[in-house]
Amino acid sequence: MSQLATTDADTIAFELRQRLDGEVRFDPGSRHLYATDASNYRQVPVGVVVPKTIDDVIATVEVCRQHGVPITSRGGGTSLAGQCCNVAVVIDFSKYLHGVEEIDYDDRRARALPGTVLDVIRNRTQPEGYTWGPSPSTHNRCTVGGMIGNNACGMHAFAYGRTEDNVEELDILLYDGTRMTVGPTSEEELESIIAAGGRKGEIYRRLRDLRERHADLIRERFPDIPRRVSGYNLTELLPENGFHVARALVGTEGTCVTVLGATLELNPYPSEQVLLVLGFEDVYAAGRAVKDVRHADGLYALEGIDQHLVDNIAEKGLHDDALDYLPDGNGWLLCEFRADDQQEALENAQALAKEMEGYDQLNGDHIYEDSNEQETVWQAREAGLGATAHFKGTDHWPGWEDSAVHPDDVGDYLEDLRELFHEHGLDPSLYGHFGDGCIHCRIGFDLRSAAGVANYRRFIEDAADLCAEYGGSFSGEHGDGQQRGELLERMYGPELVDAMREFKAIWDPDGKMNPGKVIDARPLDADLRLGADYRPWNPETVFAFPEDDHSFHRAALRCVGVGKCRREDGEGTMCPSYFVTREEMHSTRGRARLLFEMLQPDAELDGWRDEHVEEALDLCLSCKACATDCPVNVDMATYKAEFLHHHYEGRVHPRVHYAMGLIDLWSRLAQKMPGIANTALSVPGLSWVLKKAAGVATERPAPKYAAETFREWFAGRASSGRPTPNGEVILFPDTFMNHFHPAVGKATVEVLEDAGYAVRLPPDSLCCGRPLYDYGFLDRARDYLEQLMEVFGPEVSAGTKIVGVEPSCVAVFRDELTEMFPHHDDANRIADATFMLSEFLVDEADYDFPQLNRKALVHGHCHHKGALGLDGESRALDALGLDWEELDASCCGLAGSFGFEAGDKYEVSVQAGERKLLPKVREAAPSDLIVADGFSCRTQIQQLQRINGGPGRRALHLSEVILMAKAEGPNGPTGPGFVEDGWVADDTNAWFTRKDGLVLAGVGLAAAAAFAVKRARG
Repeated sequence: MSQLATTDADTIAFELRQRLDGEVRFDPGSRHLYATDASNYRQVPVGVVVPKTIDDVIATVEVCRQHGVPITSRGGGTSLAGQCCNVAVVIDFSKYLHGVEEIDYDDRRARALPGTVLDVIRNRTQPEGYTWGPSPSTHNRCTVGGMIGNNACGMHAFAYGRTEDNVEELDILLYDGTRMTVGPTSEEELESIIAAGGRKGEIYRRLRDLRERHADLIRERFPDIPRRVSGYNLTELLPENGFHVARALVGTEGTCVTVLGATLELNPYPSEQVLLVLGFEDVYAAGRAVKDVRHADGLYALEGIDQHLVDNIAEKGLHDDALDYLPDGNGWLLCEFRADDQQEALENAQALAKEMEGYDQLNGDHIYEDSNEQETVWQAREAGLGATAHFKGTDHWPGWEDSAVHPDDVGDYLEDLRELFHEHGLDPSLYGHFGDGCIHCRIGFDLRSAAGVANYRRFIEDAADLCAEYGGSFSGEHGDGQQRGELLERMYGPELVDAMREFKAIWDPDGKMNPGKVIDARPLDADLRLGADYRPWNPETVFAFPEDDHSFHRAALRCVGVGKCRREDGEGTMCPSYFVTREEMHSTRGRARLLFEMLQPDAELDGWRDEHVEEALDLCLSCKACATDCPVNVDMATYKAEFLHHHYEGRVHPRVHYAMGLIDLWSRLAQKMPGIANTALSVPGLSWVLKKAAGVATERPAPKYAAETFREWFAGRASSGRPTPNGEVILFPDTFMNHFHPAVGKATVEVLEDAGYAVRLPPDSLCCGRPLYDYGFLDRARDYLEQLMEVFGPEVSAGTKIVGVEPSCVAVFRDELTEMFPHHDDANRIADATFMLSEFLVDEADYDFPQLNRKALVHGHCHHKGALGLDGESRALDALGLDWEELDASCCGLAGSFGFEAGDKYEVSVQAGERKLLPKVREAAPSDLIVADGFSCRTQIQQLQRINGGPGRRALHLSEVILMAKAEGPNGPTGPGFVEDGWVADDTNAWFTRKDGLVLAGVGLAAAAAFAVKRARG
């Protein structure tokens, strides 16, 4: 397993389980799950502990001490220098040990547990006018303990300083079991503590002696720059800094003590902001301007980006709309001004803009007052990681990603650094916290060959020498870890590094605290995740993975560990299962890392058959949100489908896979006798037995089959007689619409005909096979797609367009089809010719939308957001005249068949829906429309309201909203009821009707029961 014998590890695990309330995980899956962080390094740990209490942490350290086993503390796991991976017992604080214990606004203090996510603190304090100053880009998932470990910074460190500058006290635990609280210490207090003796007195005496021996050298050799993060903070022991032991421990990366809690200093947080963007001839000119810009009144952040990054953003299409907001130039400074008054912030920005008029190599400027415009511009800066991690088939890595110099030297340093890159055959983008002299980049190192790894080492050594010449810091916010620890003598000299070594020994004489990091660090080219001997298994796959060199191992390598999938909150959909469980293995990152580990020759995992990997993937909702939300576009839904295909190849699947994955076949059978099928699925007792036998959650009401399918209705309807000046369009009747909710299809036909199109349907046997992917039935799915291409290929070649109403099915046409057949002409033609109804109406039909003066809450289906994009939907809703709001509610939780499965999946489904979506729906006014194009989303909204005692409001498909507007005029129906008076809910298979009695659309719903709406007049 690791360097520890398996029997010893078993003994440690046993003893930990006897002592802890928390979780003890020494199984191969858990160990490989924590084998790396966001760095270049990989070290499989001895085991993982997820403590529930502080007492659990104390007991863990005690057991490890008794066995002489090292420990490594872990928060968000986003460290870039290898701090969070080690051959040790990893303690993950993030799942349980989080929360703000106390806030004192009078003293401007907050106390938090180590696993507390930064945004939890900021969301509590900023409405009161205060904040905790550090603001790294990972603010919605990084933890207090991790920030203390790495001395985190972020863009607002320009105004507030590093984590070091914002910590007042720490509650710490030593490897020997000593627990104490440390903070600032006056000289009188210092002597009193020493005189009291004991372990604390001994530590403080030795720290005092260390200081007195090295004080002059510390003052002389420590770089006097804003972002000196490398090495230990021995400066905090100086008398002029108050012998601040807590701040001296910040940035020690878990190599000295374990942090159990922290008292943090709060700072005033002005609520209004204005953004000034300055465009220069190049990034070097932008860098040289920093010394003249950084002293502006009211400046809270000063960031820089170069043309190279802008080109990457444009090519990858990541927030490329932000580029339109940049003034002319090839290098930019983004200057954020804050004040309590918007006018004051604006005047400060204007003052700097006026001062910069005529500045050498300044091409232009622009001031943004609108918060949405400011956010758009900031996206260009924040897109740095996603735009550079994988670019033009080359992977880019950390290594020299956050060096820092004095801000006055930024321009010259950038120019010299660029020259050094070119000497080594490298050409990264340069961006970062220019106002603090901190430069970010990800570098296209070749970490897979001996020559490439050698060049990697040579470059970092040369870069360290260059940075030292500037009096800079090798790290400006990410820490040293293993990446830069061995280079510290080049920055500080041997005597100061010896002093740091002594500092560590005072706290950790046994050397068991995160060994091999910072001091006496392992070589920077050891323990690489890749390396010259990197030879992963590269299995044959059904999906082609065209964006990953047609290689599954390249797809699994795509995750860089940034951890956005683990965010506490914020916009976006991924990762719904992590939101519920707070489990690393239920994050996109965790799943990707296990798939990566599965392919490694030394892994204790059983390839496609591995049950640990299957367990991690089991609660993946296949929502596809990660394909767009993830900065590097990890597509876990596709990876999961591929894994399950091989996992069950030649074996019988669980029964629920057949029950739900083959829903199109069962629905065709039920079509022959819908009444009998509905009775069997709804009668108490019988329905329970059937669900239990199928592995379906007995708590879930079964969707009811429509008495008449959409296809049957369409075949029997008389011609509308309307003119069709725009020709024909094919409407794809997916299984869900056809068998369960034909109302949506009927409304869509009405709308398309109103737009001047003749509507045709494809052959009855055609199905996209959407549910098959969720269970790995890829051979059958491939057959379905080949049939689809055979039928639709000639149609789209002749110019016919295809319209779908179910986002998950349209996503198959646009995503899975080309993923399986990337070089098939018909596949690409069909993908280009297939539209959601909204897209077709706004982009192809130029439809004259009727008006509806209503408020609407809109919930986007995950596949709509992830694989298709909501732009067409947004424009259609705007064209309808609706006052609408898109719910930031992640996945609805039902996710196709996921929420119908028994056990954990049902529970996760309900919790995901109740997290944001259902509370928002319940809060909506009776007159507000609820709009959701996804069958799953509409079903979840209906069922969970009824399960939880709600009124059972029905969400509408866009086609039904358009029909409502057309039938009733701008103001729609009025009064109480489902929407307002005249729209009454009941449990029959009723219809929306027009005044003349013409049936416009059916409203059969697969929910707690068939649900419908009648128009009732007095």
